[in-house]
Amino acid sequence: MPGGVLKERDRRRQSFSAAYGDVGLVTGADPASWRGAPRLLHLGMLQVATEECDAGEIVRTARDVTADGRTHLCARLQLRGSALVSQDGRRTRLRPGRLAFYDAGRPFRVVLPEAQRARILMVPRPLLRLGETEIRRITAKAVGDPPDSPAALLLPLLDGLVRELESVATAAREELTRAVVDLLAALATDQSTSPEPMTAEPVTAGLGGAGCVRAGHVGSAHVGTGHVGAGQAAMLDRIKATIETRLGEPELSPGLLAAEHGISLRYLHKLFQQRGTTVGGWIRRRRLEACRAELARPSAAGRPIAVVAGRWGFVSPAHFSHAFRKAYGVSPARYREQRQGG
Repeated sequence: MPGGVLKERDRRRQSFSAAYGDVGLVTGADPASWRGAPRLLHLGMLQVATEECDAGEIVRTARDVTADGRTHLCARLQLRGSALVSQDGRRTRLRPGRLAFYDAGRPFRVVLPEAQRARILMVPRPLLRLGETEIRRITAKAVGDPPDSPAALLLPLLDGLVRELESVATAAREELTRAVVDLLAALATDQSTSPEPMTAEPVTAGLGGAGCVRAGHVGSAHVGTGHVGAGQAAMLDRIKATIETRLGEPELSPGLLAAEHGISLRYLHKLFQQRGTTVGGWIRRRRLEACRAELARPSAAGRPIAVVAGRWGFVSPAHFSHAFRKAYGVSPARYREQRQGG
């Protein structure tokens, strides 16, 4: 193969690796005529890649994961054409208007059977507020099916917000970015409580290695997962999702959660104790994390600390200040000063 073609292939692979972490790139039988590259937009906590390319295949192996250590979560929103996303023993087909999550911290494969366009939203995993077991539950599953589901109704809003990020003034980007990340977190939480597909397709299907930059390096992205305690884990996920949506309600309590999910208070406490925490402790932790995130935002610099605390369910400003200092070692006011450069 001519040296110029090899050099161009390597350049393409590097452009995809810069966006997603180290990956292999399969460009089909005619790599010389293949066209495509992701266009990146860096927004602090969020990175957006607009990917437009010919048919191909993007593969991230265990060796790639070890090499670069990147562990962000990707949400692929398909805009044109289709894609097959494989991870954790599942494979899902994305058509325009559908979304799937996949984890850069483990092997994955994205097969592009035709020329296509998509947006890939990449966020640090803590921002989606899911544990490792929950993250494994959401990968390679189409968000937006059926089309009348609540998640499907949110996807056009997500697409609109992301498009607006590309053109909005810099000063307004922070709030929009936060809205996009919060929407992704809501979609991920909803997906973590949805049932598994009836069948799981093998993840070894692809375009073949004719145009792969790293011959012999593209392996299966299959990662097995266990199903121990799946019923309890699913119930805990649903309870945590309820907590997320009701953090701002001071009356949120173990009794309310048990009644809403049709379980005994004893069983509710057992679910959390098995994970090394308590119901009240989890609620308090999530409220404190939400307050801390808000205090760090420049757009909330003028918001009184008592108002921030009240927005996230703390009735007593004194109690909030004490809990915040105990958790983070500084007062809310001092934390805000540090983050705002004071």
